[in-house]
Amino acid sequence: MEQAARRQMIYVQGILRALMTGGNMHTIYDIMALPEGERAELIDGEMFMMATPTRRHQKTAGWLYNMIFNHIMKKGGRCEVDISPFAVFLKKDIWNYVEPDVIVVCDRDKLDDQGCHGAPDWALEVVSPSSVTMDYRRKLEAYRSAGVREYWIIDPVKEAVMVYHFGEGQEEPAAYEFSDIVKSGILTELELDLRKLHEYLA
Repeated sequence: MEQAARRQMIYVQGILRALMTGGNMHTIYDIMALPEGERAELIDGEMFMMATPTRRHQKTAGWLYNMIFNHIMKKGGRCEVDISPFAVFLKKDIWNYVEPDVIVVCDRDKLDDQGCHGAPDWALEVVSPSSVTMDYRRKLEAYRSAGVREYWIIDPVKEAVMVYHFGEGQEEPAAYEFSDIVKSGILTELELDLRKLHEYLA
């Protein structure tokens, strides 16, 4: 009952905010109303349609997911890894909704069958030609402000990775290539050998 009341309150707030801005802001209800097969993300009420990913994009996201999943299964713990399409209600409001390629969440209370409610601990985005601005600029700031602790941007065409550790006050990202081994800050015993990703994509 408490959850239903909260959802109703958020819904009313969304309507009021939309009216105050001339109806120009979108909400998660606009996402839910999209035709079947269409996907979009929201950042501060602005909607961005999502293009169909390439095979190279999907292979990269799948490899990352499998490496992280296998590590978690081996080591145990409370962290969970999920792969897109998976809903992330980034700021627990109706104006921010994203579907990161891969996320790791260590607070299971944030997770239910609808998705993740709040910021994941670790977000990984695989860059596509259509998502460059989204991944390098819009999501960078959205994840930083929402409380994501670690953010990886993986470019499977340039074979480059940018790693941000927001929780450590890091301003500039660490840059890696697919010839490097990269250590996770969230799963401290996990090291991803990007040479193997290069071989997998070849």
